[in-house]
Amino acid sequence: MLLLSVLNPVVAQDSDMTANERQAKRIFNQAYQQVFGEQGAKLHYDVNIVGIYKTNGTIWFKGKKKKFVDAKVNTWNDGETVYTVRKKKKKKEVEIHSAKNNKQDKYSNKFKFEPENFNYSVASDPEGLMITLKAKKGVKGIKEAQALLKRQSYEPIRVRIKIAFIWTTIKISDFQSGGITDEMLMFPEEQYKDYKFVDKR
Repeated sequence: MLLLSVLNPVVAQDSDMTANERQAKRIFNQAYQQVFGEQGAKLHYDVNIVGIYKTNGTIWFKGKKKKFVDAKVNTWNDGETVYTVRKKKKKKEVEIHSAKNNKQDKYSNKFKFEPENFNYSVASDPEGLMITLKAKKGVKGIKEAQALLKRQSYEPIRVRIKIAFIWTTIKISDFQSGGITDEMLMFPEEQYKDYKFVDKR
């Protein structure tokens, strides 16, 4: 989830940009809006961090609200409160965190994205279009990001993010833009009424 939500809308405009960079930003913006626009989106993800860590699951977005389900954990975030159920814990517990200060989300700062810190380019790829973002000199955090998109619809296929010398790859499937209701993202308290609620806010 975190890796998918680091890319914010690109709003900076620069008259000195090349035609390729302007096209890359335009396509990137359209792809972004399909995922993070007001209509909401759903997708399945497969994450691979240089073969060391792998996971997969499904995530739903709508505004500040999101929900994700994977093999280890289920999480609901209503924009103010985060509810987490760890599946492999023997104890039946629901952890409660603040969305503004979620200590479990300890990697967020490493993936912070500022649009003006990157140079953009677009190139044809056998699978679609490849948008490449390369960090400008002196920028910390993300050094490079690559977004593979479908050629006509700009739907995401794969995202790769480089921090230092480590690449993280996220394969995306079953993508759906729109049709996401607030009810779909609500924490289903009734399903966990026999769980202990642990408030960690």
